[in-house]
Amino acid sequence: MDSQQSKNTQKFSKMGDFQQFEPDFYQSEYYIDDQEQPAYSYEDAAHQDIDYDAPSPSVYAPAMGLGHPDPPYTGHVFQPAKDSGTDAYTSTDTFEDEPPLLEELGINFDHIWQKTLTVLNPFKPADGSIMHETDLTGPILFCVALGATLLMAGKIHFGYVYGISAMGCLGLYSLLSLMSLVCISYGCVASVLGYCLLPMVGLSTFAIFFSLQGILGTLFALLVIGWCSLSASKIFISTLEMEGQQLLVAYPCALLYGVFALLTVF
Repeated sequence: MDSQQSKNTQKFSKMGDFQQFEPDFYQSEYYIDDQEQPAYSYEDAAHQDIDYDAPSPSVYAPAMGLGHPDPPYTGHVFQPAKDSGTDAYTSTDTFEDEPPLLEELGINFDHIWQKTLTVLNPFKPADGSIMHETDLTGPILFCVALGATLLMAGKIHFGYVYGISAMGCLGLYSLLSLMSLVCISYGCVASVLGYCLLPMVGLSTFAIFFSLQGILGTLFALLVIGWCSLSASKIFISTLEMEGQQLLVAYPCALLYGVFALLTVF
């Protein structure tokens, strides 16, 4: 009986200690090991005055010992100075200083006129610097003119004109590459042979109004063949520095222009 009462007494004493500790537990402000840490509540934040004019703390603080931080960006872009002596800055800045469109395309009417005069006058010395250009504007015009005049005479030979021209240029290019010590391009050969086709255009124009199937027509055709071959050989020897070989170059040229003459006469 006494032991039972002593157990009940110990139980009530423990409950009293717990009740005494409970209000202390809820009323405390997180005091742990005598270290004061005041609790933060939203009511305190609402009553706190905020100074908006104060500068905000820096987000990034470089670590010490890692060198100096980069300088702040000032908004200036680095622009290298132009060197007037280089080719990179020789382009024009205004539309007035730009070259004409025909010159950019490689069409020079002055050179076309000079080459035409050289062909029309077989005895005039040829300028090798001008004739060495691969200008195909004049040759294409003369080929179209030859086909158009043949068409007016009732002969549809556009395919023959283009085919014979291409094969003739290729054959003469191979021959001149073997005979000359100076390098020559296929475009240069085609340009010279095309310009020298101008007298043949005159022959085909004459054939529109008169028949060439006679003695006079044959003589006139032979004269035009000699004219074309002489002009072409003169230009080739001036361009390729083949002095004393004009007759050797004129013979294959005469064969080529003879085929055009046959198309015109018959």
